[in-house]
Amino acid sequence: MLKIIPIGGLGEIGLNMMVVEYQGDLLVIDAGLMFPEDYMLGVDLVIPDMEFIRRNKSRVVGVLLTHAHEDHIGALSYLMRDVNVPVYGTPFTLGVVRHKLDEIGLLGQADLREVQPGLRLVVGKFEIDLIRVGHSVVDGIGLAIRTPMGLVVHTGDFKISHAAIDGMTTDVNKFARCGEEGVLALLSDSTNVEKEGYTISDREIGETLKGIISKCRGRVIVALFASSISRIQQIIDIAHQNGRQVVYNGRSIEVTVGIAKSLGYIRIPDGMEIGIDEIGNIPDDQVVLITTGSQGEPMSALARMATGIHKQIKIRYGDMVILSSKFIPGNEKAIGKIINNLYRRGADVIYEKISAIHVSGHAFREELKLMINLTRPRYFIPIHGEYRHLVLHARLAEEMGIPKNRVMLAENGQVIEFDAGGCRISSMIQTGRILVDGKGIGDVGRSLLKERRVLSEDGFVAVTLAFDEETGIVMYGPEVISRGFVFETETGHLVDDAQCVILEAIEDIGPDVPDRIEKIRARIKGDLRKYFNYTIKRRPLILPFVLEI
Repeated sequence: MLKIIPIGGLGEIGLNMMVVEYQGDLLVIDAGLMFPEDYMLGVDLVIPDMEFIRRNKSRVVGVLLTHAHEDHIGALSYLMRDVNVPVYGTPFTLGVVRHKLDEIGLLGQADLREVQPGLRLVVGKFEIDLIRVGHSVVDGIGLAIRTPMGLVVHTGDFKISHAAIDGMTTDVNKFARCGEEGVLALLSDSTNVEKEGYTISDREIGETLKGIISKCRGRVIVALFASSISRIQQIIDIAHQNGRQVVYNGRSIEVTVGIAKSLGYIRIPDGMEIGIDEIGNIPDDQVVLITTGSQGEPMSALARMATGIHKQIKIRYGDMVILSSKFIPGNEKAIGKIINNLYRRGADVIYEKISAIHVSGHAFREELKLMINLTRPRYFIPIHGEYRHLVLHARLAEEMGIPKNRVMLAENGQVIEFDAGGCRISSMIQTGRILVDGKGIGDVGRSLLKERRVLSEDGFVAVTLAFDEETGIVMYGPEVISRGFVFETETGHLVDDAQCVILEAIEDIGPDVPDRIEKIRARIKGDLRKYFNYTIKRRPLILPFVLEI
């Protein structure tokens, strides 16, 4: 029996992780994270609940990474703390992984195995062909996984463009050969199923950038994702054609450029690179600065430039800032704030809403149709996307002639089984999201997030009270202190009234009452909550500190 078990990435953008199981062997595909949503106050990042893999770690034969984006590799270090198995990836993907593992001290114990597109790989009971795919990062691969049950094709993140930059072209011939061989199931990227037509090519974006940069008479500052190696190469080439030198700023940019240069993915003429400290010695019309911060990250290099606190770069009239990336949903306000601040300091700003300077790395509808036509699968499973994306991709597959009963619309944790009788969603495993806050992994739950939300919206009120242990007489307090909940300047009477509410609340709870302190705490919280809601319609967090002396 063959099983496909999505751990993350089905019903959400990010957290991409999947298990393929055959005759007891488990193959893990990707280990991604997602960045926190607005309601996840204080959370640094989110990883999948990998308990199923940990419980079955003796059966895991390897982890196979499709490409180097955080939503596919970001949770790998958390998995490897408990599951130490071979990790397979292409050169650039493993270059990024090595750096991440080295930073946290796990590189020495990691078994990283470099593979190339076009290779046939044997991992446990799985025989896997690695198929080059075009995406927004170099070295992406799709997978053709052979088992005695049949051939399973996993596209990874992909797009199909016949005018792609060298080394970034999806190998449609290899996918077509899979189709000729016979594909049991196609697992296909659903991210851009809402977009009609085809993605525009990277070459078109390059021509647009060339036109913008060649007309600029001041400094050019390009903000993009650090993983956009092909775009960085385009900008280097354009800079060279226009007699400009290149500066990198932002740690992630510097790291990924270093990895890409060492692997030959970035080629730069001698003498073109200069350090950030040298930028003041170069005429403005001879400078291109490549930096981070295209998503409005508050401490990124671009954000610091926009607010005027960057140590080396001060934005001034004549500067041209290009945001060469998509606005990720949820980041629009932060990006808009940076754009406004850049304009205030005299820069011109080019971004995707006013110029075609970004191309998606995910296939549009016509390319998704082409993938289905190339592989001609018996069963179709939409992956990588929010639930609406999965539904629309499922409907697209039905339009392409795949019967509805052979389209498996699954969600995280649902086990998809293949046997002689066909395919079905058979059962459910534990899955979900684990919140990472600092060094704490999974110790932030719904109740804590709720408390943080209350603190952010209504503040808190702390009550300190001390009793004589024998007599039950109040020896100290009640003292009422608040933060983020205005008392004294405008509504000073609230302090006195709140103290009266507290004293009334404890009158009925004598020293002989069992669990007296806990009951007093509960009564104070309940009565103060009602009082504040009644008087000023606010619901602060109530923190009673009750002691017996």
